[in-house]
Amino acid sequence: MRMYDVIMKKRQGGTLTPEEIRYFVEGYTKGEIPDYQVSALMMAIWFRKMTPEETLELTLAMRDSGDVLSLDAIRGIKVDKHSTGGVGDKTSLALTPMVAACGVPVAKMSGRGLGHTGGTIDKLESFPGFSTSISTQQFIDNVNRIGIAIMGQTADLAPADKKLYALRDVTATVDNMSLIASSIMSKKLAAGADAIVLDVKTGSGAFMKAEEDSFALAREMLSIGRMAGRQMAAVVSDMDQPLGRAVGNALEVREAIETLMGKGPDDFTELCMTLGTQMLLLGQVAQTESEARAKLEESITSGSALRKLAEFVEAQGGDPAAACDPSLLVTAPLVTEIPAPCDGYVRKIACDEIGICSLMLGGGRENKESEIDLSVGMVLHKKVGDAVKKGDSLATMYASDAAKAEAATKRFIAAYEIGEEKVPARKLIRGIL
Repeated sequence: MRMYDVIMKKRQGGTLTPEEIRYFVEGYTKGEIPDYQVSALMMAIWFRKMTPEETLELTLAMRDSGDVLSLDAIRGIKVDKHSTGGVGDKTSLALTPMVAACGVPVAKMSGRGLGHTGGTIDKLESFPGFSTSISTQQFIDNVNRIGIAIMGQTADLAPADKKLYALRDVTATVDNMSLIASSIMSKKLAAGADAIVLDVKTGSGAFMKAEEDSFALAREMLSIGRMAGRQMAAVVSDMDQPLGRAVGNALEVREAIETLMGKGPDDFTELCMTLGTQMLLLGQVAQTESEARAKLEESITSGSALRKLAEFVEAQGGDPAAACDPSLLVTAPLVTEIPAPCDGYVRKIACDEIGICSLMLGGGRENKESEIDLSVGMVLHKKVGDAVKKGDSLATMYASDAAKAEAATKRFIAAYEIGEEKVPARKLIRGIL
């Protein structure tokens, strides 16, 4: 088999066989096929697209390029949740304890943040002593014992995807639906869960800006998962403004804890309930959506979800007291209010710009080597549809550096569009597939 022939076949609009797909994935992972040939194939795929069967085979080949975690030793139906990323998206911090408290085991691999989107692992490390660097055996033992564990993705998890994504990133071939879906799903399938719930974001703060593209991506990933033998569900949710009110690692952890205390923002609470309902249905601990939702609400009112969070934090080396008392989390030394520049109504928030403001304060990574300041960020007081008076606080900013705070404040104010006419409230849940 020759790589030249594989490239030519796809360039001419042909359908690659499973053997041809595995040939190029395995050869590229091992360094036997050069970048320039795989670049040519990626561009041919970008123009000619892939069939559902090709997309599945690419996903499985990337999954099998490294370690595939077996969760057979964990009792029950293991359910995972994946978000395509956004601003203020601290969902896993509140959702996974809620679901585990309802009897569904959650064995989850998560990543760190890069750019304007935050990472679950960075947020969890706001708990003093918390570590996601645990062995596979401890990961399995923790799920069996307390119902939840979250560990970092290992270097040996779908290494082909890491190489291919880096190449796509510099060859203008990132935005192909099959390549995006296979990249995400190769890691999810390698992580070993029996069922997967996808939270596909749409809007200015999301990877997919257009709603139709978000639905298309959701359908593509559902197809891959189901053909691979997984139980699947997907929720398409709004990311045209930050989720909840907190943006920044420790601030988002605080908001997640408040949500488990029954005091969370309405939109964030609703997203947790919606995703949690799908997880409980797939985990077969509820038969109907109303039953699932009632169980999730009970986990909050009874305090069992908050206790589960404390158990989870302690099991991975963190201080469980901080899970019940968020004042123990790290706090930034400089706290200022961001004033509204005029009267009116908030008509629009450039969501990605709010994420960049947190990045400017030190709350995110410009590159993989960047050090994160876990204490910085913002808590929004005004969101789309809210009335404002000139001088009202749009948000409270938490910073460690005055110059960075000043620059981020200017950018934050510019991200808000305030006008005379009130706009209708945005719909959070765009659809469930």
